[in-house]
Amino acid sequence: QVQLVESGGGLVQPGGSLRLSCAASVSIFNIYKMGWHRQAPGKEREMIAGIHNRGATSYRDSVKGRFTISRDVGKNTVYLQMNNLKPEDTAVYYCNAESPQDNIYVWGQGTQVTVSS
Repeated sequence: QVQLVESGGGLVQPGGSLRLSCAASVSIFNIYKMGWHRQAPGKEREMIAGIHNRGATSYRDSVKGRFTISRDVGKNTVYLQMNNLKPEDTAVYYCNAESPQDNIYVWGQGTQVTVSS
């Protein structure tokens, strides 16, 4: 059973940066796709970045050029570097892992990111 633990959220001023971490309990090579979603109060959860186990990445248009998803295979960890943060980035950020062939769909517990002056 795959478990995910997020960390790195917090309060930051507009224009600041944060790095989120998602530690997996298994090798990330065994997971088809990992990514980050976020959900603001009263809003739908939205995908913001994904990384395939071969390394290909994808981003929501609104975060391109500001956010970068990466991984450290040795640490079984996926990161989300967030730069030039804006108030509209405020949300709970969730890490997820998907391996449809193995019927694995797992979410982390979420970490709060608040961007405010």
